[in-house]
Amino acid sequence: MQERIDALTQWQRADDALHARFLTGSFVAGVAFINGIADAAEAAGHHPDVDLRYPHVDITLTTHDAGSITDKDIAMAEEISTIAEAQGIDAES
Repeated sequence: MQERIDALTQWQRADDALHARFLTGSFVAGVAFINGIADAAEAAGHHPDVDLRYPHVDITLTTHDAGSITDKDIAMAEEISTIAEAQGIDAES
């Protein structure tokens, strides 16, 4: 699992969770990004914590009932990164 986490270059691991900040540039782009995330989260049955601010979106992924990062979190992080790329949104380094 650690190799998969290490491959998530847009994400940082802290406190048994994955965190990323995506630089949307505007509030409207942030809402569109979150809508894409919401669709993916519903399909996966796994929901991130999302914080929309101007001009970025902060996302945290953890599996609450496991108290740590699981394969579900890694898969969702990969999907969110794909959504960001498709929308031309970069992550903060």
